[in-house]
Amino acid sequence: MNKAESTGKRLSGGVKGYLLLLLMVLISWGIFKVITPDNFGSPKNMLSYFEASLLAAVGAVGFYFVMVMGMFDFSIGANIMLSAIVGCVFANRFGLGYFGLVIGAILTGAIVGLLNGAFYVKLRIPSMIVTTGLALIYESVANFIAGGVEQTLPSDLRAFGQMPGNLILALIAFAVAYLLLNYTRIGTYTYAIGSNEFVAKNMGIKVNKYKVLAFIISGAFLGVMAVLTISYGSSMVAVTGMASMSRNFVPTMGCFFGLAFKKYGMPIPAIIIGEFVINIIFFGFIALGAPTAVQDVITGLALLVIVMLTTKVAKGEIVK
Repeated sequence: MNKAESTGKRLSGGVKGYLLLLLMVLISWGIFKVITPDNFGSPKNMLSYFEASLLAAVGAVGFYFVMVMGMFDFSIGANIMLSAIVGCVFANRFGLGYFGLVIGAILTGAIVGLLNGAFYVKLRIPSMIVTTGLALIYESVANFIAGGVEQTLPSDLRAFGQMPGNLILALIAFAVAYLLLNYTRIGTYTYAIGSNEFVAKNMGIKVNKYKVLAFIISGAFLGVMAVLTISYGSSMVAVTGMASMSRNFVPTMGCFFGLAFKKYGMPIPAIIIGEFVINIIFFGFIALGAPTAVQDVITGLALLVIVMLTTKVAKGEIVK
């Protein structure tokens, strides 16, 4: 009886979560559809918004492993840029085609994640500071590999930039993330460390090991995002001076959706639908012809609101 009641509560919680997400989609679509009905929100438009949202959603589900532990990563954009450039070089310069593109990008992303995690646990300073410093290095490495030249993916290697290639790759990534979170020791320990690191240590969990693993997993998923990104946009330019940070925020915002809906037991669907909502809003402002500055202001405010709603700090707790 108790088990049945518990199952009922989980189901009702999941249903509530999906209803909230559906409501957010309908509200965001409805507002812009009323304001600009002619050039926004048609079925074809909505499909293109969803395709665009897949890119960030793949990166966000990987980044979730890091964020749910209470850590952060400011090198997301640099990782995506470096991974995309390496994948493109492997595919073009070394003639490895799709194999070089996918494996090169994912391995690069995972290596970047390994470096992030290793430096974080060894230096024992906040992850924000570590990854910010490392982002500058990754940007420089990407610029060196690219030779200051824009890296362009040939048209015959862009299957992951459109349906069904992008959807297939994204679904594989989502399935892997779901399995890792729900059916492996990694997922169990990830949540244990995120809930209470001190208790997790007392339980015998090797906290530092799983923190490094979280960064590696996150990096590998960002590598997949890099494949989708360069396939969708056809090229990647190496930037320096922390200019890559502009790529950080959309995956981060989607990840906050996952944190907010974790209590409903559906972080990955929340990330996917959350990124879709973000893209509906973004393309809604484009349809309105709003200046980029206005879009950035709205995006920044939305991020602050999401953080405020998803982050609860206990009394006396130090904010890191």
